[in-house]
Amino acid sequence: MERTASIERNTGETQIKLQFSIDGEGKSDLNTNVPFMTHMLDLFTKHGHFDLTVDAKGDVEVDDHHTTEDIGICLGIALKDALGDKKGIKRYGNAFVPMDETLAQVVVDLSNRPHLEFRAEFPSQKVGTFDTELVHEFLWKLALEARMNLHVIVHYGHNTHHMIEAVFKALARALDEATQIDERAKGRIPSTKGML
Repeated sequence: MERTASIERNTGETQIKLQFSIDGEGKSDLNTNVPFMTHMLDLFTKHGHFDLTVDAKGDVEVDDHHTTEDIGICLGIALKDALGDKKGIKRYGNAFVPMDETLAQVVVDLSNRPHLEFRAEFPSQKVGTFDTELVHEFLWKLALEARMNLHVIVHYGHNTHHMIEAVFKALARALDEATQIDERAKGRIPSTKGML
């Protein structure tokens, strides 16, 4: 069974088309007008071995907020849809990623209980033209729409670009682990409740 999903979201602020495949080859086709997010999504795709296509246009003349937020919403919905009933998945994922002086950790539970715990303080308010507070906004909307428990911890670091990049790589690797099929589960829902 192919674990893929397509999302289209059109508002007065953004127009987004997104296709996502869990069992991909790390291929990305990204067209956004937020260059830093394009960079992060490319890293996410390759390190998670996902396939991701994004065509996003937004009101960046205001700022990058709406586009970044809505990409997070669409990716979260696509992840949830692609997972389907979640039978046989590992459910939990944990990844540490170093990048030069930085160490980031991301832990996920595809629990159907959305929560974001965000423990990161970025030294700079901007990377290029990108407002670094939007990292939290993106991750919160992703967690909310994917209905996952997401913990993000930057243990240390001092270069803001490195810190954010390590977070996205760790997110990809944690999700790659959590979405894998565990043959020992024999197609069962990974919960004593019988549902997620």
